[in-house]
Amino acid sequence: QVQLVESGGGLVQAGGSLRLSCAASGRTFSSYAMGWFRQAPGKEREFVAAISWSGGSTHYADSVKGRFTISRDNAKNTVYLQMNSLKPEDTAVYYCAATQVFGLVTTVAYDDWGQGTQVTVSS
Repeated sequence: QVQLVESGGGLVQAGGSLRLSCAASGRTFSSYAMGWFRQAPGKEREFVAAISWSGGSTHYADSVKGRFTISRDNAKNTVYLQMNSLKPEDTAVYYCAATQVFGLVTTVAYDDWGQGTQVTVSS
């Protein structure tokens, strides 16, 4: 099990950028693949991006491809989500999550979750 804490959310204008961080506790962080999900009001939680345990492989939802970048620093037990060219439709609570298998896009495939961080993009 790994404990996850997100940070870096906030209010930004359309076209702006934010960088989310997810700090993990536990010495086995580097053995987990990680993912970012988001949930807008009244909508289901949806997949955003995933990264393999080594950071060598990444996968993105079509809606964020080319605008968002997921990365990780295993020495710091942290995974990041760089979000550029933000749009109002990116407004949501963003969650990081841990899983044993890279590339999974469903919420049930992830074992551990953070509490989320709010991202609001104004038009």
